This record gives sequence, C-alpha cells and structure tokens, in this order.
Amino acid sequence: MSHDILKEIRELTGAGILEIKNALAEVNNDKEKAIELLRKKGALKAGKKADRVAKEGIVESYIHPGSRVGVLVEVNCETDFVARTDDFKSLVKELALHIAAANPLYVNISDVPVEVVEKEKEIYKEQVKGKSADVVEKILEGKIAKYYEEACLMEQPFAKNGELKVKDVIAAAIAKMGENVQVKRFARFVLGN
Repeated sequence: MSHDILKEIRELTGAGILEIKNALAEVNNDKEKAIELLRKKGALKAGKKADRVAKEGIVESYIHPGSRVGVLVEVNCETDFVARTDDFKSLVKELALHIAAANPLYVNISDVPVEVVEKEKEIYKEQVKGKSADVVEKILEGKIAKYYEEACLMEQPFAKNGELKVKDVIAAAIAKMGENVQVKRFARFVLGN
C-alpha cells in the first residue's frame, strides 16, 4: 500500500493510519470503498460526541486580500487544550476562509426560519405549475435540498475539497481530536453592504 494513498485517505477522513489499513483490508484495497467506510465510522463517532458540551474554542477572523470581505467565526470544542492545538486552529481558519468564499446564510438546516423555507417552496411551486402533485412534491424536495446545500454552512461542499461537505470535515475533526466540535456562529462582512 503506497504512502501517498494512506496520506490521501487520512486527509479526507481524519482517520488514523492503523484504522485506514484495517478499512482497506476489509474492502480488498478499494480506495473509494475504504473512504466511504471510514466516513461512516467517523460519522458514528461524531454522533456519539455530539451531545457533549462544547464551551471552549476560539473566534477566528479572515480578511480577504483587498479588504473588501471579512469573516468572524466562533468554533467551539470541549477543552481549552484542544482549542490551542494547531489542528483545531487550522480547522477554524479553513472554515473562516470557506465562509468568505461560499457565503452561507445559516450554520445548520435547523437555523433556517420556517417562513424562509415556505417562501422558497412558493417560488418553486410557481416554477412547476401544471405538473402532477407527486411530481411537484419530488421536485420541491430536490429544490429545497439544493437550497439547504447553498444556504447552510454544514451542507455546503467544502471549498478546499468539493468531495466533502463541511459537516464531513467537522466529523473528521471530531474523530481526530476526540472532542465535540461545533460551529457556533459566524458573520460575513462585505464592504458597502
């Protein structure tokens, strides 16, 4: 097994080398299947840690060259020890950069006000007038899912690696750091807006 493949899988999943080797062995050295297996395991680990209180962390800023776009983001973890690690600081910097580039409106789907979702549904219903009710429902589901992917930070494809969503990057960080990690809030400033 080449070192490059191990490194690549580690970057995508945040899993340990032994865990990666075991996953590859389990799926007959199929890289894609190993990544999928490790992501599922990482999501399970993240799910178990999600209920733990995250009151420590850092606030990070990012000012885009030219000083026309700026971001403040608060990311929490469980201990100040983890908050001071290079891995945590690097994650928070990458999230600030992502927010500057991708312009999310909300952190999570649950943060989107009901009236915003209803307004989006009304717009989409107008676009599909004349189709049968079951077809309309399927189209609405797809369009709302796409809206969440564009508007919610956790659902967006990660700017640094479009194969992962931001929530996958957070799940990998949780698995790697062994603590609950949460994006608490962010603000994105654009000059003149």
